[in-house]
Amino acid sequence: MGEVIVVTSGKGGVGKTTITANLSIALSKLGKRVIAIDTDIGLRNLDVVMGLENHIVYNIVDVIEGNCRLKQAIIKDRKHSNLYLLPSAQSKDKDAINPQQMIELTNTLKEQFDYVLIDCPAGIEQGFRNAIAGATTAIVVTMPEVSAIRDADRIIGLLEKDGINPIYLLVNKLRPELIRRGDMMSGNDVYEILGTEIIGCLNDDVNVVIATNRGEAIVDKNTSIGKAITNIARKLNGEKITNDNYENRFSFLFFKNIFSRGASK
Repeated sequence: MGEVIVVTSGKGGVGKTTITANLSIALSKLGKRVIAIDTDIGLRNLDVVMGLENHIVYNIVDVIEGNCRLKQAIIKDRKHSNLYLLPSAQSKDKDAINPQQMIELTNTLKEQFDYVLIDCPAGIEQGFRNAIAGATTAIVVTMPEVSAIRDADRIIGLLEKDGINPIYLLVNKLRPELIRRGDMMSGNDVYEILGTEIIGCLNDDVNVVIATNRGEAIVDKNTSIGKAITNIARKLNGEKITNDNYENRFSFLFFKNIFSRGASK
C-alpha cells in the first residue's frame, strides 16, 4: 500500500509546485512507482513544471465526473520511468471535487503506486480541504519570512487537527549571506518558532528558475539544490541522512510571540 503525501503551504509563491515535481522525480529515480496529482483546479501548473503540458487529454475532474477512466487521464513521464501525472482542470471550479471523492481516488491510487504526491493549492479554502482529505503525510513548504511562517503555523495547526501524521517542514529560498549578516532567519530559527520537524532546507537558487522555465528537473542537474531535494526524497523513503546544515542561529526568537497556533485552533 502506497503513501499519500500532500505538499502544501499557507502562502503562494513559496515554491510548492516545483518541489512537488522534483520530489516526485527524485522518488522515481530511487526506483519507486510515483504519481503526482495537481489539485489546484482552475490554476494548473504542475504539468508545465514537469514538461507534460502538451500531453493532457483528460484531467482529475474528468475522472471524478466519469467522463473517462482513471488510466486515460494519467500521463506517463517521457523522461523518467515509474513517474506519472494526474493533471488538474483549467476550466472548472474548486468545488468540482469534494473530500470524499479525493479519499476514494487516493485509495485507488495507493494500491497502484508506492508514492502519491499531491500538489495542494495555497490557502485554507475548499482546494486545501480536498487535497489533504486522503493524505497520510504532509510536507509544509515555507520561506524564512514572517508572513510565510505565520501562514505555515496556521496550516500545521489545521493538519494536526485533521489527524495527519507525520507533518514535516521544508524551508525554501534561504539566502546564506543574509543569514550570516543576521538579516534573514535560518532553518534553525524557523524550527524554533514552529516546533515542527524539518525534513530539508533549500537555498534560493537561480538554477531552479532556469530549469522550471525549460520544463526540466532540477534533480537531474548536478547542483547543490538538486542534491538537497534528492536527500529529502531519500529521507521520505526511510533512509538515514545526516542532518542538513541549517546555518547558524541568530536572535530571531522574538518572532515567536507573533504566532499563536494553539490559540487559533
